[in-house]
Amino acid sequence: MNDYIAVRLNLSPCSQDMTDLAAAFLADAGFESFEPDETGVKAYIRASEEGEKLAREALSDFPFETEISITSEFIKGEDWNAEWEKNYFKPILIDDICVVHSTFHKDIPKAQYDIVIDPKMAFGTGHHDTTSQMMRHILSLHLEGKDVIDIGTGTGILAFLAKMRGASQVTGIEIDRPAFENAIENASLNNCNVDFIHGDASALDKLEKADVVFANINRNIILEDMARYSKALKKEGTMLLSGFYESDVPLILEEAARHNLSETGRLVSQSGWTALKLFKN
Repeated sequence: MNDYIAVRLNLSPCSQDMTDLAAAFLADAGFESFEPDETGVKAYIRASEEGEKLAREALSDFPFETEISITSEFIKGEDWNAEWEKNYFKPILIDDICVVHSTFHKDIPKAQYDIVIDPKMAFGTGHHDTTSQMMRHILSLHLEGKDVIDIGTGTGILAFLAKMRGASQVTGIEIDRPAFENAIENASLNNCNVDFIHGDASALDKLEKADVVFANINRNIILEDMARYSKALKKEGTMLLSGFYESDVPLILEEAARHNLSETGRLVSQSGWTALKLFKN
């Protein structure tokens, strides 16, 4: 059953930096999707988990001076597309080149690349800074004939853009079963031939080396799996990383350097979310 626990965090005082960081902490703890607003953030996790307890533990070292109140409610499995349509997901245009929308949207802007995403609870609609920054990096790459691996593919949005940009072979890896199934559904909507694998970074060990590797996950997982990412990347290949703040970049680059990876580009949002482009020496 596709049931969830919705954990509501009210922050007093509240700012976008606070809600972004809270979401990052909760993502590390296993929460899958987030709805920030002016007074806090609502986070969703599988009903099999103790959502409220996990949230309190995840935020025990929250660095901002703010009062946090936490409540939770059980959300029975339902039509998540309807919930996204009603509450959150709107069409987004990336640099006037790529539009992301769902099947229920009307008046969709025209763009060179048109990506259809019915997100359900999977992460990756292009609205979050990390996803849109990764898309901007992808739009700057020459992908014609390249082999691409997208780790933590979520809805499949980055994999689809890579395929539309001319990549010959694209593989998406996703650990969450419902997200993996959602990515397959979205591939059909976009007529994209992408190979999806249900698994974690260990799945890289069985794949041929790629020209380009994406990972839009979070700081801790990226640091833990950097060696595998580098091993899966060809020499002189490109790696795109996001899911962390600019303050995390020194740690990321330190670990990257251990695996012959060096920075060649960086995008930073107003709220500090960062996407790195790395080159394998």
